[in-house]
Amino acid sequence: MNYIYKGTVCSDLETIRSFIDKTIKTLGEIINNGDIIFDIRVILNELIVNGALHGNECMITKCVSLTVKMNENKLTIEVEDEGNGINYNPTEYNPTDLKSWGRGLVLVNGLSDEFYVDRNRVVSVKNIC
Repeated sequence: MNYIYKGTVCSDLETIRSFIDKTIKTLGEIINNGDIIFDIRVILNELIVNGALHGNECMITKCVSLTVKMNENKLTIEVEDEGNGINYNPTEYNPTDLKSWGRGLVLVNGLSDEFYVDRNRVVSVKNIC
């Protein structure tokens, strides 16, 4: 099955929660695996909230864009914010430092089969088997 969704959400946490819920509901109608849907919810939550908080600095006038594509057994999630972006290196994260930044991207990286960060654009690829 091929599926594509494109949408944007302002950097308001309540609006984001509703946006993610709606996206998950739609995906749940085409993906019949609760574990994969749970992983997708975590990925969407981490990436969209990170974009709003860190990229857009909670400025409600700035948006986070989401593109979800499903081709056969591959789901691609692309999230882009209006910030300056980051240089992400997962090997630099040390969980014993107890820092509040970096954990979400490490988590998304672990839940993804492929994961890319290009400044203010993040792509997570999940194989749906």
